[in-house]
This record gives sequence, structure tokens and C-alpha cells, in this order.
Amino acid sequence: MDQLTLQEIRAIPSFSNLSGEQTSCFEPGEIIQLEAGKVLMNEGDPVESFYVLLTGEMRASSNYGNQTILMGIVKPGMWFGELPLLLDSPTIATIRALKPCRLFRLGKNDFWPMLSACPSVASQIFRTMATRVRNIEGYSQQREKLASLGTMAAGLAHELNNPATAARRASAHLRQVVEDVQSFACELHQRLTPQQFQHLIDASHSALARVAKSAPIDSVTRSDREDEVAKSLEQQGVADGWKLAPAFVNAGLDGQELMVLAAKLPGEALRFALGWLEARLSLNSLLNEVDGSTTRIAELVKAVKSYSHMDKSPMQEVDVHEGIESTLTMLGHKLKNVSVTRKFDRAVPRIMAYGGELNQVWTNLIDNAIDAVKGTGNICIATFLDDDQVMVEIADNGSGIPPEVQAHIFEPFYTTKAVGSGTGLGLVISNRIVADRHGGEIEFESHPGETRFKVRLPVSRKQ
Repeated sequence: MDQLTLQEIRAIPSFSNLSGEQTSCFEPGEIIQLEAGKVLMNEGDPVESFYVLLTGEMRASSNYGNQTILMGIVKPGMWFGELPLLLDSPTIATIRALKPCRLFRLGKNDFWPMLSACPSVASQIFRTMATRVRNIEGYSQQREKLASLGTMAAGLAHELNNPATAARRASAHLRQVVEDVQSFACELHQRLTPQQFQHLIDASHSALARVAKSAPIDSVTRSDREDEVAKSLEQQGVADGWKLAPAFVNAGLDGQELMVLAAKLPGEALRFALGWLEARLSLNSLLNEVDGSTTRIAELVKAVKSYSHMDKSPMQEVDVHEGIESTLTMLGHKLKNVSVTRKFDRAVPRIMAYGGELNQVWTNLIDNAIDAVKGTGNICIATFLDDDQVMVEIADNGSGIPPEVQAHIFEPFYTTKAVGSGTGLGLVISNRIVADRHGGEIEFESHPGETRFKVRLPVSRKQ
């Protein structure tokens, strides 16, 4: 892709803060032209690409019964295609050009690396996706899957934002710390002999090794140790020792060890030496923070990919535990104060199933359990083999389902949730997925203090 096109992409507000390395994730994309009146994709078509409109205007519409409903107008700088890519489903709307259009197209195989490499873009995509899903969830029963994903997308946007913010803050600090390390090193090469510099390097290696093994300390102990180190540095004639103390305490260095190091170095070089040591320790800490943040982002993106069963055929051998775990990750923002107990029989065999659809079942049942315990109770998920059937039980210690409600929970549009927070389709869709698509069965029993849903899935089933 030419530099002019990359500049156009970076001119879009959502992509304006991307680094050069992150922008390279867009290089596999291409530019396409579309005349006014032409259809880019029809409702129900498979989607293989993520699109960003650069110039022009497009209309998104969907058929509901005998009506054509306007889903929205796509303006320059807006994107689309992320919903069917994440759901591994056909497009839910017909996209038509209202004016001559110029679009950036990124293939499905390049979409996931872009999400992983650009957390700020991924966060905005999930946030936009959540809004779009909420706008269409009432159109038909088939939108129930989108409604659940919209809820999780909003949480994922929050989950992604935390490590992305931490990584951005650390990377900004890294620039200054690297400059400090270089500046101090230049001074020390002029003031220290090779042997003296080796003493400093040895102290650095020892401190870094200790950091990797050290256990966290409470705030009171930390404050006391920082005061001790700061006083020791002041006694050595190091100004602003309190600025250096936190990094030394994190590395487990105390005043006595610093005094031993200072005795091996010339006095006029001490402030440069300790400044270099502090910057070296800070550099390691910041790199660990960036590594931890990006690892968390990668885990979240991997969970989304596993959840939606991207790049796989609809019917395949699946491990129900993998689907349950990816669902728990997707719902992590709602499980902060919920105790989840896993009683998994890992000997349970893999089964032929529609993995993405089963994940929708786990989402509905676990999300209902979270609501039942009001976000602060206990949920137990168990798996075992029973008479050539895989059993998945999801139990909660909530208040239970009232007897007068139990007879209606599998009826369409019947919901006990607050207005606007439930469609009444979750259990209906789940029941159809288990029974009609997989030849299984959903049972439940409920009384005050315990509700238990049991999903039976046959081990052997033809495609």
C-alpha cells in the first residue's frame, strides 16, 4: 500500500495515534472504488473483509418481514464488517453506495493481527460494535446472539482499555528513561574505570535478579524502607535521593548495600552511577509493565477468536471446556465479584458440534446465573459423562426461579429482567441450539438458594 493511502488512514481520528509499526498492520489492505447505486454486499452474504469508508456515502438496510429498515448511513471515517467477522456469520445488512465511494478493505486473515497489534483501535471497534448491536437486537429472534455479544463487547472495550492505557503510559515513560540511561552511561564512561563500571553492572544484575523473585510488600513497609534509603543516599551526598529510593526499594536494595556500592566508586561519579542504576531498574519495570499489558490484550483477542470460532468450519470436533473457558473470559467484566468453581471431568470426549452456537448457550446460561446472584454470589460449572452424553451443569446460589415463572422460561419473549435489559429470547435460542441443532436437551431445577441448568449433548452425532 502506498504512503498516501496510509496517511489517509492515519487521518481518521480512530487511527490517528497509531505508531509506524502498528500502521504496518494495514499494509495488506487495498483500496476499492464503488459507483453510486452499486451494492457492496447483500444481506445474508458471507463477509470476508473489514471496510473503512474513505470518501463517499453508503446506506445500510435490513429486511424485517416485508419491511426494509434503515440500519444507518456510513460516512467517511466510519467502518463496517466487524460484526460478521467476529460472529463468523453472514452480513445482517445490505450495503449500497449513495455516492461514488472509495473504501479501504482489510481481509479477514489480516483483521485479527490488526486487533492484537492496535489495542486502541480494537477498543473502539468493540465499543462501536456494542452500540450497533443494541440498535438491532429487537429486530428478530436471530439477533439474540448479537445482543449477547454486544454486552460482552462493551465489557471487552473496558477490559482492553485498562492494559492499553497502562502500556501507553509505560511506553511514554520509557522514552525518557532510555534517554536517562544513555546520558548517565556517557558520563560514567568518562569518570569510571572498567573495573568500577563492572561493579555497577554487577549491582544492576543482582538487583534485577532479586526483582524477579521478590514478593510484594505492604505500603507502610515500603514507605519506611524508602525513607531509610533516601536518608542513606543523602548521607552519601546524593541530592534528591527520595526520587531514586522507590526503584531501589522495589529491587530490594537497602541503605547498607548502597553504601557498600558507593565505597567502590569515586565520589564525584556517585550521583551519575546511582542515577544510571535507578534508570536501569525503572527500564526493566516499565518493560515488564508493557509486556504484561500486551499479553493481557493478546489473551482477550485470543478469547474473542476462540469464542466466535473464526477460521473453522461450522460443524467440528469441539472441547466443551474450551468453549466454557473462552465464554468466562468474555464475561470477565461481569465476574469480578463472583466466585466461579470449576468441576471439570477432563476425560469427557470432544464432540461434533457447532462451536460458536454452543458458546452462545454457555453465554446465556452463565449470564443468567450472574444476574441471579446479582454479581456477588457463587457459580459452579461441572462437566461429566452420563450414558454416552456429555453433561454440562451450571448452578448458582441465587434466589431461584419462582414456581409461577418456571413453566414459561422457554417461551419466546418471556423475561423477568428489567425493561430494556432482556429480550426474552436467550433461553429460547439456547434450547433450539441444543435440541434442534445438536439433538440434545436442556433441563433445569430451581428452588431458593440454588438453580441448576443441565445441558445434555450426545457424544456421537452425524453432521
